[in-house]
Amino acid sequence: MATREASCNCGKLSVTYEGPDPDRISLCQCYECQKRTGSVLSVQARIPREQVTIEGQSSTWTFPSEDGEPVTFRSCDSGGATYHFCPECGSTVYWDISAAPDVIGVAVGSFTDSTFPPPMISGFEAYGHPWAMNPSELQIPHYDYDGTSHGGARA
Repeated sequence: MATREASCNCGKLSVTYEGPDPDRISLCQCYECQKRTGSVLSVQARIPREQVTIEGQSSTWTFPSEDGEPVTFRSCDSGGATYHFCPECGSTVYWDISAAPDVIGVAVGSFTDSTFPPPMISGFEAYGHPWAMNPSELQIPHYDYDGTSHGGARA
């Protein structure tokens, strides 16, 4: 059993998970995940609700919105989800999934843990950017950063 903590960027909203590695870790390229993360894909873990402790205040946003424009695309949260984000820094940390009330979704990047297991499934690949899954193959400069300097070109 491991204890893992996910948190927002400023640390005021966190999810602590105590248990085995999640049964479902997914990489998603649906349009909603792209818009929610501001990236071309997201990675999320579904964690049993009874194994988490949530600390801090969150603001919420529900998708699809009842008063917004009708959704014209299918997404991983088409059944509905309520996203919890930090009102201070804006980071989305976790969400309630209407179709799976016994689990919460947690953004794997919120764990900032390089030992976190990799995704087991990939979804909505037809919505994805073809270049996104193999950045090493892009004909651009590649740099390695160690977190203490600006790094240098890859060897």
